[in-house]
Amino acid sequence: MNPLGVLFLLFLLVPLVEIYFLIQVGSLIGALPTVFLVVFTAVLGALLLRQQGWSTWQRVQASLEHGRLPAEEMLEGLVLLVAGALLLTPGFVTDAIGFACLVPSLRRALVRWFIRHSGMGPGPGGGAGPGPRIIEGEYRREDD
Repeated sequence: MNPLGVLFLLFLLVPLVEIYFLIQVGSLIGALPTVFLVVFTAVLGALLLRQQGWSTWQRVQASLEHGRLPAEEMLEGLVLLVAGALLLTPGFVTDAIGFACLVPSLRRALVRWFIRHSGMGPGPGGGAGPGPRIIEGEYRREDD
């Protein structure tokens, strides 16, 4: 399936799933507590996101001070951006995924998995390796 089709499917299914769970939770605990819970998770998520973002930013700075490219930290920042969007989206499923992205060990594991499976890691064809292989030597043209 092409990326546009996947995106369309997500835009269709995610709201339906969220509405279903909001109705189910609302029927169990009532409408007002459900609304309060949705707002509470958004506020809590924003506070945790700020803390995790600051921590990741400090690790980016430390990597740069040591002369390393902060590739993993930058991708973690991208995961945190997605987490923020998910946490601000009203609903329980998106909040659960957003909160999972805020757990540092899960986030790092996700980033490392992505690097390994995207061809960006070190090794043949990977972009994070030491660069092209250079073999030094001398040559002489035979057709002279």
